[in-house]
Amino acid sequence: MTHFLISFPSAAMVISDEDFPDVVRESHAVIQEAKDAGVYVFGGGIDEGVAPVLVAGDGTVTNGTYPQSTRLDGGYTILNLPSREAALEWAKKIAVACRCSQEVRAFQYDPLV
Repeated sequence: MTHFLISFPSAAMVISDEDFPDVVRESHAVIQEAKDAGVYVFGGGIDEGVAPVLVAGDGTVTNGTYPQSTRLDGGYTILNLPSREAALEWAKKIAVACRCSQEVRAFQYDPLV
């Protein structure tokens, strides 16, 4: 089994106020399906109202993030799945519910996790 990150940036989710309740209901239904299937690990959206900070090894805290980083926002779901193909199927379900394309990435295996 591999943990997969399925995500989208906030700008990708362009929906009308009229469609918003359906998107919420449908996306929650997909997450419940993942929970029922036993593959759900974690999910949520970045709270864009809370500014990021960068913490150095010496404990120094700096407002902002890495200079070379682009803005980190949007929604994220982590699922534990048997294959990339399974991740693509779940990403398709999330894309339909959220009305936007999803990016899929695999986490590298860590034997201590």
